[in-house]
Amino acid sequence: MTRVIKLGGSLLEASVLPACLDVVERLDGRVLIVPGGGVFAEQVRIAQNIWRFDDVAAHRMAILAMRQMALLFNSLKPNFALFETAVVPEGLPRIAIWSPRVDELDNAGIEASWDITSDSLAAWLAGRMRAVELVLVKSAAVDIGATLAELQRQGIVDAAFNRYAERLSCQITVINKDRFLSGA
Repeated sequence: MTRVIKLGGSLLEASVLPACLDVVERLDGRVLIVPGGGVFAEQVRIAQNIWRFDDVAAHRMAILAMRQMALLFNSLKPNFALFETAVVPEGLPRIAIWSPRVDELDNAGIEASWDITSDSLAAWLAGRMRAVELVLVKSAAVDIGATLAELQRQGIVDAAFNRYAERLSCQITVINKDRFLSGA
């Protein structure tokens, strides 16, 4: 049983990232964590607005932002392993943090666009790993009764998320950080 949990970069700004990682540590089964790009990805957006470089460069830089967050997560929880590809190596500990590689995502045909963020990449990874559950932990308020289409319209999940989510055969949960932390 593999569960993919995306921890948004905004959790760092909300000062709840360490507590969220503690919750993940208490979960049963294999857990693969997908980090958001957080403040590092926001710097890419700012730089692109100023310098007007193309979306391919911005996308690749945003993937590097996710890799930076993976290193940060790993520093907070050194017992969580890092892995780079959508093939989990033998002997990987029960909890691991994905540090995505640009070349793997390019080879998989992942579009270089701001429509695709770590939300869609988490869904893509969940499909590749045949996960039983995909959980997106958000700082934003999330109506638990909202459909994925409604969450997309509200900007809670990225513009491409539903395209990746519809290919999944697992449970998908989009949850606010407070509910995640309370176990509700």
